[in-house]
Amino acid sequence: MHPNDAKQGEVLFIDDEAAVRKAVQQTLMLEGWSTTLFEQPRMALEHLTPNWPGVVVTDLSMPDMDGMAVLDAVQRLDAEIPVVLVTGHGDISLAVEAMRRGAYDFIEKPFSSERLVDTVRRALEKRTMALEIRSLKQELAVQNAPGPRLLGNTPAIRRLRQMLHSIMDMPADVLLQGETGTGKDLIARYLHEHSQRREHNFVAINCGAVPENLIESELFGHEAGAFTGADKLRIGKLEYANGGTLFLDEIESMPLALQVRLLRVLEERQVERLGSNTLIPLDIRVIAATKVDLKQLSESGEFRSDLYYRLNTLSVEIPPLRDRPEDIPLLFEHFAIIASARFQREMVPLSVSQVQRLLTHDWPGNVRELRNLAERYVLMGDVALDDLEGGAWPQSGDAQQTLPERVEWFEQSIIREAMQRHKGVIKDVMVELGLPRKTLYDKLAKYGIRRQDFRPASQD
Repeated sequence: MHPNDAKQGEVLFIDDEAAVRKAVQQTLMLEGWSTTLFEQPRMALEHLTPNWPGVVVTDLSMPDMDGMAVLDAVQRLDAEIPVVLVTGHGDISLAVEAMRRGAYDFIEKPFSSERLVDTVRRALEKRTMALEIRSLKQELAVQNAPGPRLLGNTPAIRRLRQMLHSIMDMPADVLLQGETGTGKDLIARYLHEHSQRREHNFVAINCGAVPENLIESELFGHEAGAFTGADKLRIGKLEYANGGTLFLDEIESMPLALQVRLLRVLEERQVERLGSNTLIPLDIRVIAATKVDLKQLSESGEFRSDLYYRLNTLSVEIPPLRDRPEDIPLLFEHFAIIASARFQREMVPLSVSQVQRLLTHDWPGNVRELRNLAERYVLMGDVALDDLEGGAWPQSGDAQQTLPERVEWFEQSIIREAMQRHKGVIKDVMVELGLPRKTLYDKLAKYGIRRQDFRPASQD
């Protein structure tokens, strides 16, 4: 890791002497680190969270709460947050005791700027590494757990997984934005099934598929006799999702009048059935999804701006399939395997030329289109690919790829095809491609191809 990578971190400095705080702030800010100063340790501790990406530097001897107490409090919050103690000459024995109890390091007064900067840099590097390892462990645990999976190894899908893991259990509603067929329903289920709410209901409603005169009753429920035809009590989707997750797909289709009631529910976390005066407390997470630009709709008055900003607390952009073309062969193989088992038909592996046809298609229907094509391929064979319209060669930024880049694409496709055919068995891939083991491993690393991505798995 390059030292400058740590510049992204933060430093929280605690000292009851104003002159010391000012001097340290100047030193650390000259290094480019975001530095927050505190005179009172208790106020500083309120600034911290378990995944806070920084380092605490604190004086050891302070009147109300000393550095040892700060260390203990930080350890209880997140034992991997580095704590650096600033000590006087007579505090060395205490500093050594603090190191035994988990402090990262101590600096003896008076200290030089170089000593402080070096210690903080090393501590930030350690913190960055710890958070990266934590994120990878969480991703591995989620990917190996039962339930929906997000297949793919491109930077776009990795960023998406990282984003989802970071917000998995945040107590806030989520807005999913993505084109048709990108898998917004899968993302919503993924968030629910891997969150602390997974033991409760996941309730989905497509706002564009329910008739306008019925959607209010569907969401809020009604009492018997609330309106003509309401002959018995009905529990609405909001109430049924209590404790769990409510997924509102195509939220842009919700009538404006109903948006007012939904906003009130989101703000008050209470629901009132039609025909009732009783408020029912709700503990739900709402995940809304849209395929259009809600901000633009809100600016034009076609969607309530207050509801948009309420839903947009946590926003997740789902990348279209054309932005992660390297995942196309893997996803096609995955969907084809599922279709093969369902239809009890043998699946013939794709040839290199067939993979290239997949890679050059524009995929306006995204993952849904790819899944449907894989199913047709299992049923119909090569003729199913005749409907593909070849688009431009996969792009990099705004410029078309160069010849060396195209050659790399072709090489990567051949390797992925072999990995798919042999289910990630390296020895068999080596034999087919005529590559030494080291050469094959080097190419796998170069293209970010992982063996575990080619093992059969289930995905909704």
